[in-house]
Amino acid sequence: MHIRKNDQVIVLSGNYRGKKGQVLKVYPKTHRAIVEGLNLIKRHTRPSSNSPQGGIIEKEAAIHISNLMVVCPKCDQPTRIKHDSIKDENLGKNVRVRVCKKCNEMLIQKA
Repeated sequence: MHIRKNDQVIVLSGNYRGKKGQVLKVYPKTHRAIVEGLNLIKRHTRPSSNSPQGGIIEKEAAIHISNLMVVCPKCDQPTRIKHDSIKDENLGKNVRVRVCKKCNEMLIQKA
C-alpha cells in the first residue's frame, strides 16, 4: 500500500475533494484509511461512563485509498509514490524506501 499512518494526504474525489489531512489509521485488508477531520459522520450514543451525557457524536469514517493521494513534504504537491532500495551503512544491507515521483525526495516516516 502506498499510504501509511501519519502521511499527509489529499482527497481526490467525493464530498471532501481537494481537502488535506493526516492519516490516523490504515486498514490494509479493506484498502481504507481514516483521515483526520475528513469524511465526518454522526453517531448517536447512549449515556455511558465514557460519555455521561450521551447524544450525537461526530467522528471520522474510513475512505478508500484509491480516493487519496500522498502529499510530498518537500515539494508540497500531491504525488505518486515510487519504491526504491538503498544501501544502509549501519545495517549493511538494502532497505526499501518510498520516494516522491516529482522531486525524487525520500518520504521519511514520522514516529
